[in-house]
Amino acid sequence: MITLPKLILASGSPRRSEIMNSVGWKFTKDVPDIDESELEDEDPATYVQRLAKEKAEAVAASHPGEIILAADTTVVINDQIIGKPIDLDDARRMIRMLSGNWHEVLTGIAVMKDTKVDVGLQRTRVKFVAMNDAEIEFLVGKGDPLDKAGAYAVQAQAALFIEGIEGDYWNVVGLPIGLVYQMVMKSEAS
Repeated sequence: MITLPKLILASGSPRRSEIMNSVGWKFTKDVPDIDESELEDEDPATYVQRLAKEKAEAVAASHPGEIILAADTTVVINDQIIGKPIDLDDARRMIRMLSGNWHEVLTGIAVMKDTKVDVGLQRTRVKFVAMNDAEIEFLVGKGDPLDKAGAYAVQAQAALFIEGIEGDYWNVVGLPIGLVYQMVMKSEAS
């Protein structure tokens, strides 16, 4: 029998909370307030790992001796980060970019206890079918795109248009829970 140690989830994402709840992981939330701007010449993998680490560090001082879990997810197409859309027109633009193409979902994970931090990365490739204007409008109108990297939720309306996924499905939802488990258990063992 394994025991999942209680975590402090440094995230306001409802999807991350849902994933943690679905596997029975006990946690409390402490949402960090950090600057999520990209640095000049920063590649996407470095970007999501840096933000995950900064989110963990931002809440760690308030939780001495506790395990902090932080994550940051972004969508990358043609080496370009496409984060969360600023409005519905931006969401349409993003979905047009994804239509008919493969893209990558990257999540940086940070597991921190006191001053010790471990940072990891999960990559998943996703392909959308080619979508027509009506399908794009459906996804923008029904898919609640504004709080999601890449303007879509794989577990909701976007599922109608996903042709393939290579890698961790849960990463695309917002938290690669298998990687989280491995990292937390490794930190507990050390």
